Amino acid sequence: MKTRISSWISLVAFTGFAASVYAAGVDSAKLPPAAKTPGVTFAKDIKPIFEKSCFKCHGAEKQKAKLRLDSLEAALKGGENAPNIISSDSAKSPLVWAIARVGDEDDFMPPKDKGEPLTREQVGLIRAWIDQGAK
Repeated sequence: MKTRISSWISLVAFTGFAASVYAAGVDSAKLPPAAKTPGVTFAKDIKPIFEKSCFKCHGAEKQKAKLRLDSLEAALKGGENAPNIISSDSAKSPLVWAIARVGDEDDFMPPKDKGEPLTREQVGLIRAWIDQGAK
């Protein structure tokens, strides 16, 4: 029993530590706010944004950094640096940091020479989707 409890405490402590390290260096105050739109879904709201701006490099034909965004399952799976989406916590989601262009400039998506950045409204809708459970 003691071993189980100490293992559980270690896991909880590590998870909290990992989350704080994971978000280090990203000022969430610089993120566009999540949209107030209720019931945001991948198929109806998010996939069209990804299709327009992301599929060329993260779609069925090509997956840079092993990240594929053309299906809900693939988006939630993430790529080389998975997880890219932290369900119910968009402020800690590396995908949001990249599309909002905060944090490391090398991670900005799309890259400066590969397309127009997403609008604040698009980022806000993606944040709302993630905050609502990424369904």
